[in-house]
Amino acid sequence: MADKNQHPQLTGAEIVWATLAGEGVDKVFGYPGGAILPVYDALRKFPSIHHVLVRHEQGASHMADGYARASGKTGVCIATSGPGATNLVTGIATAMLDSIPMVAITGQVSSKVLGSDAFQEVDITAITMPITKHNWLVTRAEDIAPTIRAAFQIAQSGRPGPVLVDITKDAQQATATFDFEAAAPAPHRPHPMLRAESSSIKQAIELIQSAKRPVILAGHGITQSGAEAEVLAFAERQQIPVASTLLGLGSFPTHHPLSLGMMGMHGESWVNNAIQQADLLLAFGMRFDDRVTGNLASYAPNAKKIHIEIDPSEINKNVKVDVALIGDLRQTLGLLLPLMPKKSDASWIKAVNAMKGDASVRDIINLPDNGHLYAAHVINDIWREAQAAGRTDQTIIVTDVGQHQMWEAQYYKHDSPRTLVTSGGLGTMGFALPAAIGAKVACPEKDVWVIAGDGGFQMTASELSTIAQEGLAINIAVINNGFLGMVRQWQEAFYEKNYAASPILSPDFVALAAAHGIAGATVSQRKDVIPTVTKARTGGKAFLINFQVEKEDGVYPMIAPGAALHEMVRRPTKDPLLETAEDE
Repeated sequence: MADKNQHPQLTGAEIVWATLAGEGVDKVFGYPGGAILPVYDALRKFPSIHHVLVRHEQGASHMADGYARASGKTGVCIATSGPGATNLVTGIATAMLDSIPMVAITGQVSSKVLGSDAFQEVDITAITMPITKHNWLVTRAEDIAPTIRAAFQIAQSGRPGPVLVDITKDAQQATATFDFEAAAPAPHRPHPMLRAESSSIKQAIELIQSAKRPVILAGHGITQSGAEAEVLAFAERQQIPVASTLLGLGSFPTHHPLSLGMMGMHGESWVNNAIQQADLLLAFGMRFDDRVTGNLASYAPNAKKIHIEIDPSEINKNVKVDVALIGDLRQTLGLLLPLMPKKSDASWIKAVNAMKGDASVRDIINLPDNGHLYAAHVINDIWREAQAAGRTDQTIIVTDVGQHQMWEAQYYKHDSPRTLVTSGGLGTMGFALPAAIGAKVACPEKDVWVIAGDGGFQMTASELSTIAQEGLAINIAVINNGFLGMVRQWQEAFYEKNYAASPILSPDFVALAAAHGIAGATVSQRKDVIPTVTKARTGGKAFLINFQVEKEDGVYPMIAPGAALHEMVRRPTKDPLLETAEDE
């Protein structure tokens, strides 16, 4: 046992920062308050850690999330007790559903008044139990370092996710011996590694070898595992086309001949048709979300299914599979690859490529410039400009949630991992602006674009002040159509065009940015998109572009609730928007 005399006596508040520094943390996102003030008072003693002051605690959790997604590291956010802690909840839930490593540290009232409904007291560990991998209430200074170190291990190991450490004020003020090494948790014991001779590996090989129409389903787990090279090698060796989930975009190069694009509710029509016609699905680090499968009763009815997944609880949760390979994706593919003979039959690839003739996603951007500005134009032109500048692998797109999010997935081409940061499982409006701050703090050398709707942007627009205070060169594209666009589209399709509460009045976004000392411009014509995007990207400072786009455009194709994956609703042949464009 270590000699206590060799280690300093620190306050609990100092131990918080000393432990974070020991874990390699140099950026945190937070907001002070009474129950966490001892920790903030101690921050001055740890100059290696930069604290980003947010304008709302939800922003802190989204910034930590964006930081983690962009960097692959664990994001850290800090808040006080009561409303400070509860304001983190949406961001914690966002991270939980998307498997993002995050450590949230909250202050709590002193232990002697716990349970008395003291000022700003709330049982945050009970509140966050369903949306964290684990959480703790710490009441003693000597328990702070071991708990924070365990939090990092749990957040990062296995299937990543958020954890929360709630620390009482008296624990922050008390003193204890700080020994970083002695506070280390027991080594993480991963799921036992599969062996080449295991029955499940043999079954998987037999299914792959006998398949005539296989499809790889590329999920977020590819990037989380760092398995991009292994997936590419596997697909090329077996000549298997690759469909991506929303969070899987970028894990397999979009421009690769085997890449099909995004699957699911707003995926490419040929991708969904290929899945429905497949005789084998290989699910790589994905969870068969309902937005991916459509009606489960009719999902890939003739396909055998192999699921490679690190979280055993996901096996057979939504879709019953024939073979489950539980473990780290990169390690599992590394085991499979040498055992698989190379295939050269490209007949299935040719058949799938032939389906691409039905490409309703492309109709808007292929129109000549006729004075109408569509969101698809904006997003595709942001990609074209980045491509022309040779910056596609150095550009991170951070989207909010809604129509613009789906248009981004359709019209921006991601060839590299961690170039798309978006809220998948929870679908959190207001995510983009703060998450982009986290991404830029993590990757200051990269171009970071916010793509947000006029509705979601207003939910966290106060973080413009954080951008200004931190001096961050973040580019912001507001897709402004005067509606809560996805709500409006559903009302059009399923509620007889009863646009109840979906028209939204917005401020002058350029003037709002200017009030924060951020330059901006309004664009309403396609010819002005790329010049303005170039100005924003090359300016070296934050820049906001208010893109005034067609108000009643829709995301197509789409799958109606309860419909099968192949039962896609396409853009109407006599779409008034297109007719008007062609007439003019």
